Amino acid sequence: MVEELVKNHHVVVIDDLSSGKLENIQHLMNHENFEFVEGSITDLNLLNEVFKDTDCVFHQAAIASVQKSIDNPLTVNEVNITGTLNVLIAARDCGVRKVVYASSAAVYGDLEPPLKEDMRPNPKSPYAVSKLAGEYYCRVFSEVYGLKTVSLRYFNIYGPRQDPNSEYAAVIPRFISRVLNDQPPIIYGDGEQTRDFAFVKDVVKANVLAMQNNVEIFSIAGGQSISINELAVKIIELAGRNFKPAYADQRPGDIKYSLADISLAKKMLGYEPEYSLDKGLRITMDWYSR
Repeated sequence: MVEELVKNHHVVVIDDLSSGKLENIQHLMNHENFEFVEGSITDLNLLNEVFKDTDCVFHQAAIASVQKSIDNPLTVNEVNITGTLNVLIAARDCGVRKVVYASSAAVYGDLEPPLKEDMRPNPKSPYAVSKLAGEYYCRVFSEVYGLKTVSLRYFNIYGPRQDPNSEYAAVIPRFISRVLNDQPPIIYGDGEQTRDFAFVKDVVKANVLAMQNNVEIFSIAGGQSISINELAVKIIELAGRNFKPAYADQRPGDIKYSLADISLAKKMLGYEPEYSLDKGLRITMDWYSR
């Protein structure tokens, strides 16, 4: 996102480096349109200082882990809910025009796909609750204080630079990392669960489009689903390997089926995914193979 925004905007990044790595933005450190501030959204004073003279805030910070939210719901509540409230308060007080909030498809829970924005949310984990609470805070700040907000419900994002060794690692970087190291990917459950994957550059585009749009909530995804079994086979074949996935017990809080209806984002944002899953996987695998 930073690489895209610095082309036409001055960008300040706030990150506590709990899951990100400085090496991912090292090539931007000397860019005239870029600043980095190490800090957390739990620090309201810091946000009030950095948000001065800011037009738009892209709020991507969170503990993005269903399992961690189950193990430690208080910590996730502090970062994801109180942290989001801090972002909104600082944005309001500093005269920010717009906040684009990273929500999650987790708010839909186990509703029957395709999943649409007008469905009643059905969160199944503390993480999902925290993301939904953030959406509600965004809406209320729009209605009560006039702060423009938009929430993007991310489905399964993947792409270069995801850390396969992180506790937050998504399924694609984990699978790719193991396969490239001649280890079978590990599937939790029977593998028949489905996911809708979005390549990171498509998600960046959605954020930039949302900066100029005032609709409240959008689902951001690829608009197609694939089973985890099929995904594993696809990655094994792309890597030129010849082994079968390993299986482990299903994890609590995981939903069975996921597929987004992205028609609203197409209509109102002009969002159109440019990267098929095959194309995105090839780019991602090339990066991990370096």
